[in-house]
Amino acid sequence: MQWLTDLERVKGIEPSYEAWEAAVLPLNYTRRPGRILLCRRPQAASALRGRSSQAFGAGTGEVVQSGPSLYTFLMRSHLPTGKSHPPAPLAPGGEMAWSAAMKLLHWLIALLIFLQFALGWLAVGWHLSPMKLTLFVWHKSTGMVVLGLVVIRLLCRLATPAPPLPADTPAWERGAARASHVMLYLLMLGMPVTGWIINSAAGMPFRIFWRLPLPAIVAVDKGTAALASLAHLSLGIALALLLVVHVGAALRHHFVQRDNVLTRMLPTRTKRR
Repeated sequence: MQWLTDLERVKGIEPSYEAWEAAVLPLNYTRRPGRILLCRRPQAASALRGRSSQAFGAGTGEVVQSGPSLYTFLMRSHLPTGKSHPPAPLAPGGEMAWSAAMKLLHWLIALLIFLQFALGWLAVGWHLSPMKLTLFVWHKSTGMVVLGLVVIRLLCRLATPAPPLPADTPAWERGAARASHVMLYLLMLGMPVTGWIINSAAGMPFRIFWRLPLPAIVAVDKGTAALASLAHLSLGIALALLLVVHVGAALRHHFVQRDNVLTRMLPTRTKRR
């Protein structure tokens, strides 16, 4: 019996391609030319075969070792006929990759945050001069942009569940991922808000990018300004440390775990339905 070696040919099978995709979507795999699914670990390939059998019946695919550490799942070009099998249920948030909007917001916010660290460090250390004031205007203005983008991203995130982690991810790692993302959102919101409080409590009139007036959110008070400054610094240190952990975890997934957690957020990955 012939085996498929081209992903596009899967669309001609019966049951539908959509049902097949629903069966395999939550599992950890990557696509390569000339193969349907290339799994980094034999457990993932075996799980993929199990999900395919659940959707279409036994004998719909096999696992082939295609390299020292690569296992390919191949699906038959002609599936068994007869009784129709419902597709396997999707995991919560069963998306192959993040949406284009979430990718754009992720990388834009990341770029602006790293820019903010540089602007803040330069503004504080620069000698008193017009350039110092200019750096602070850029730092504060960019902070307000980050605040707006994070709010938009949070709304998009609540409306669109996250893609599932690989099926073999341990429970502790899933919990750590959820906790770290919650902390990232809190810190990304807390940093610009505390900066806004500092500016308000100091009684300094401010226009975003020299154009849009920023209203005060607290009364002028030196004590409040000092407390907000301490909180702003502390949150900045916490955010920097958490970003190191976040980047390190993403690189671990890509180079050690060899799954698609990092690649599904890259601009080149597209979402399929």
